[in-house]
Amino acid sequence: MDVELTCYLSGEIHTAWRDEIEAAVDELDLPVDLTGPVTDHAASDDCGVTILGAEQNAFWKDHKGAKLNAIRTRTLIGEADLVVIRFGDKYKQWNAAFDAGYAAAQGTPYIVMHGAEHAHALKEVDAAAFAVCETVEQVVAMLRYICRGELVRPTPSLSVVR
Repeated sequence: MDVELTCYLSGEIHTAWRDEIEAAVDELDLPVDLTGPVTDHAASDDCGVTILGAEQNAFWKDHKGAKLNAIRTRTLIGEADLVVIRFGDKYKQWNAAFDAGYAAAQGTPYIVMHGAEHAHALKEVDAAAFAVCETVEQVVAMLRYICRGELVRPTPSLSVVR
């Protein structure tokens, strides 16, 4: 019997890791509905001032955008059965750490994905996670196991997450 999941994909927006997970979920026909933040960086940054009006001070510009993005993020994490949080190596993803804390506070299980170089910096985030991994293939193998009970060893591919 398949377990159906809604999975929120949080974190780093500058690589194609979400697309890779989506392609694998589609290829394996897993019963997983993927959701996530707005990944168009400019749209995410400018949504507040575009919709609500310009701001002279950068703080208030960011404040407006953060509040609008939080409506989406909190709603979708609240509806999720599972959250996957990717920490990339190029930028500090403070929002991803916040999403991990929010998921934990809501009692929503989450998986953290990051390289070994971030293990120390993310030790508290990792400690509350249900799993910590480094690759898209590992995430897909976990989704396959959770949904179908099928145990497979992840195999390397052309994943951007290494």
